[in-house]
Amino acid sequence: MRYKIIFVLLSGLALTPLAHALDYNGIQADKSSLDFIYKQIGVPVDGHFKKFSAQLNFDPAKPAAARAVFELDLASIDAGTDEANDEVAGRDWFNTKAFPHAKFESTGFKALGGNRYEVSGKMSIKGHTIVVSTPFTLTPQANGAAVDGSFVLKRADYAIGEGSWSDFGTVANEIQIKFHFQAMGGK
Repeated sequence: MRYKIIFVLLSGLALTPLAHALDYNGIQADKSSLDFIYKQIGVPVDGHFKKFSAQLNFDPAKPAAARAVFELDLASIDAGTDEANDEVAGRDWFNTKAFPHAKFESTGFKALGGNRYEVSGKMSIKGHTIVVSTPFTLTPQANGAAVDGSFVLKRADYAIGEGSWSDFGTVANEIQIKFHFQAMGGK
């Protein structure tokens, strides 16, 4: 009888963490990254953004109730050289004087199975807002989780690269966006 009681207590303790779903409630920007790859005259070029902020409220057990808002400082781009950074900040590209930020605001999350999810929302860049969806993987870690995913952004949809830069033979229309966010977790 004594062993049964000990077994029941140990079983209850082992199952306790499963009863409390983790709620991810923020992003550690200093441990996160937002990178991109584009092709210029057919050659892949890497870059990233240095400054962004995010608000997150995500419980994997209740994805329909989740919410995320992401704001990107467009002037924080690193496109490889100072000359390229100055060019993309200009009027034909991001026009950062008139549109200093890009913003994504979620409208829905759904579970795809395992640790995969999909987020949909409104992406606003340079005065253009488009509904986008992207899958991501959530990998639980001590005190949080890694959120990793990628999607293709079509620059013409947001009037990025106008004028002489509108030729997709010079700079491709498709820009591969890769993100890694370190989500902060709580119980």
